[in-house]
Amino acid sequence: MAKYLVIVESPAKAKTINKFLGANYTVVASNGHVRDLPKSQMGIDIEHDFEPKYITIRGKGDVLAMLRKEVKKADKVYLATDPDREGEAISWHLAYALKLDEKATNRITFNEITKTAVKNSLKHARKINMNLVDAQQARRILDRMVGYSISPLLWAKVKRGLSAGRVQSVALRIICDREKEIESFIPQEYWTLDVLLKVDGDTKPLQAKYVGDIHGNKEIHSKEEMDKIIESLENAQYEIREIKVGERSKKSPLPFTTSTLQQEASKQLNFSTQKTMRLAQQLYEGVDIEGEGSVGLITYLRTDSTRISEEADANVKKYIDKTYGADYVVQGTKTGKDNKKIQDAHEAIRPTYLTMTPVKVKESLSRDQFRLYQLIWNRFLASRMTDAVYETTSVKIQAGDHLFSVAASKIKFDGYLSVYRQEEDKVEKNVLSKKLTKESKLTFVDYEEKQHFTQPPAHFTEASLVKTLEELGIGRPSTYAPTITTIIARRYIAKENKNLYVTELGEIVNKIMVEAFSSIVDVAFTANLEFLLDKIEEGTISYKTVIRNFYPDLKEAVDHAQEELEQVKIEDEVSDVICDQCGRNMVIKYGPHGKFLACPGFPECRNTKTYFEKIGVKCPKCGGDIVIRKTQKGRKYYGCENNPDCDFMTWQRPSDKRCPECGEVLVYKGSKLVCLNQQCGYVENIKSDEARQNAG
Repeated sequence: MAKYLVIVESPAKAKTINKFLGANYTVVASNGHVRDLPKSQMGIDIEHDFEPKYITIRGKGDVLAMLRKEVKKADKVYLATDPDREGEAISWHLAYALKLDEKATNRITFNEITKTAVKNSLKHARKINMNLVDAQQARRILDRMVGYSISPLLWAKVKRGLSAGRVQSVALRIICDREKEIESFIPQEYWTLDVLLKVDGDTKPLQAKYVGDIHGNKEIHSKEEMDKIIESLENAQYEIREIKVGERSKKSPLPFTTSTLQQEASKQLNFSTQKTMRLAQQLYEGVDIEGEGSVGLITYLRTDSTRISEEADANVKKYIDKTYGADYVVQGTKTGKDNKKIQDAHEAIRPTYLTMTPVKVKESLSRDQFRLYQLIWNRFLASRMTDAVYETTSVKIQAGDHLFSVAASKIKFDGYLSVYRQEEDKVEKNVLSKKLTKESKLTFVDYEEKQHFTQPPAHFTEASLVKTLEELGIGRPSTYAPTITTIIARRYIAKENKNLYVTELGEIVNKIMVEAFSSIVDVAFTANLEFLLDKIEEGTISYKTVIRNFYPDLKEAVDHAQEELEQVKIEDEVSDVICDQCGRNMVIKYGPHGKFLACPGFPECRNTKTYFEKIGVKCPKCGGDIVIRKTQKGRKYYGCENNPDCDFMTWQRPSDKRCPECGEVLVYKGSKLVCLNQQCGYVENIKSDEARQNAG
């Protein structure tokens, strides 16, 4: 009997695929890439047409030895790495490292890890697609040339350990530009006026918004203008001038792409992009389901297409018809906007098996795996359901020379909302408690006048940054999460309460990049490079041509920057802790494990101390500062800086408030403040902003 070897990237994927194949198949994992450019040097031979110098990755010797043994036993080898540029490149490197015959090399791909998909891929094995490989090589070489050319310059001009990346530098610039907009924003005052009116025969007052006067003046800019309007409304009669009743449809959403999954997981589940991709990878490669073994629950997670296969489309419509009724099934096929940037090689992200409902697999998944799977499942169902229909009512009211309006809506048919609601769908709309007519009598009750100030643009979150990068054509589905993770890890960006803030270090690095390497951090230039990478994948341009055109400009900019840039120094943050060896104020520095205190007298004084971050709350026992501490296993808790002399500690973040009933400290738990004394049981609701700010 012939023996076949199937090589995939991960053990989890190997375990899932192994279920579908017979005893004459062996499935093994390479654990990702086996060859890469060396870390110790650029690894690109500039003098010989930019030829990359690949080496075996350190620690992969044993894996390759195992794979070579398996190859010798096999009559045929199938390379089943992921169906994208990165996966194609891994297969190419494996073929080289294992000395596989190019003519006999069998490359297979599947968008979902199901028995049908895997078996079908074996029937359609092909050669390695060198256009895909070259597109990945081009990205790797361009990124390496930028990083290894500019990073040493940052070491010399700023501090060692910094890095510059082709895409990460553009992302940093986008965030810095937003920060500048926020800093330079000048708020403008404006006012809003609502009037509460009693409708004849209705106990609940009607709230109408001021929309302007009959002369076309709409905005209220000051208290003086507001007072004049209210004065002119004195003794005015409020009359209904127009009532319009209509319908409004809200379109069901498209199924998830990588970008939209990351955005919604951030908004609804509070997941980082990195966490979303890690969990999605687990769901794709396979999870142990009770009674089923290892099951791949979703299709491939790196995609920017919203397309769904005909079979999947037909199956989900049958499921909706059976579960919810024919009225809930969308007619025809749904497609997204035509976007030239979209690579339509894959389907959208969807469940692989409709029989694997979230409820059925819940007990076999971790809490976060379940939440993400449920989000993907519900979104997929919603994408094949009918639009939600609202009944809308618009009422125009006149009082003297002034106009007010009431806009109300209620769901007439829930459609896709029966399974999936986004943040904006969860907001309650104004609902009229009584049917209004033009003859309805309105009686004035009260005014609600409010002062406002225009708000600056919002700080970027991971979700909004991903959306912006996608809209600008920067990066591709596989690059969003590592790009954001890198600039946070490098401490160019700080993440607080979902928002991304530029650090002093980030500002300095961005300033150097903008001054010395304006083309590298130019949004249009970077988007055009992505376009060229797509052209390499299509086979219409050589990857060496792109690199040959790119390198001379990069070298010229580096040479110029080395001559012109001034030395920039980052001042260490001075703390109020006194060095007990020499008496200086210690400074906060960064180490491999985070912040620590060091004496600025180094190397004469080498004193260092652990740094505990203060939370701005005083210890209820001794009056010292409460700091964030960690157990030996890394679990975070809150304790007094005077430990061990003071033993105050709590797992929940303490507030500066005391319980009004027993005097104990109140701690944050979700959207509530709870008394630390469990015997007391006092609970106090807090605003959502305060809850988010003080979460864990």
